[in-house]
Amino acid sequence: MDNKDAFEKKHEAKIEEMKAEIDRLKAKAKQSEAESEIKYEEKISELEALRNDAETKLEEVKKSSKDAWSDVSKGLESATESLSTALKSASQQFKK
Repeated sequence: MDNKDAFEKKHEAKIEEMKAEIDRLKAKAKQSEAESEIKYEEKISELEALRNDAETKLEEVKKSSKDAWSDVSKGLESATESLSTALKSASQQFKK
């Protein structure tokens, strides 16, 4: 397995893990009171937008040539980091 393949698999797994966390927050939102549910839904919408961006960047890496993938990989790194940070923040916010 080359670096590009390993990089793709690493980020694909990260995104899948974060999808599961978003789904967990959705389930929690459904259990909360109406006012809290609105906050959950707004945050979940933000998280899903970040996830979509990360998935788009992953597809760009997958479609890139072995020579060019390192250039597009920076966008994927940034997108998954943004999603991870937002997800951690949302998880902390909703624990309260």
